[in-house]
Amino acid sequence: QVQLVESGGGLVQPGGSLRLSCAASGSTLRGYAIGWFRQAPGKEREGVSCINARDGSTYYADSVKGRFTASSDRAKKTVYLQMNSLKPEDAGIYVCALANYCYLRPDEYYYWGQGTQVTGSS
Repeated sequence: QVQLVESGGGLVQPGGSLRLSCAASGSTLRGYAIGWFRQAPGKEREGVSCINARDGSTYYADSVKGRFTASSDRAKKTVYLQMNSLKPEDAGIYVCALANYCYLRPDEYYYWGQGTQVTGSS
């Protein structure tokens, strides 16, 4: 059993930055992939990023490429999502999830966190 806990969400202005964390307990991250998903009211859940804990390879949705960076700290069993140049459309609940391999679609993931809220301010 793996537990995932997100943190780092908050209120951000356009152009601002946030760093989200996803801390895992109950298992090492080695051999797994951690994906980040976001969901805004009235929208489908969107795969934002994934990092493969085996080799550190990362994948991003086109909407966040060049602005978001995923990284991991194996010792801390924590994955981070650095979000820069934030836009109003980046607002939503950000959830991390665990899968065997990196995907940007949610159906391959089988452990999910509760999420952290990112709210845009004008």
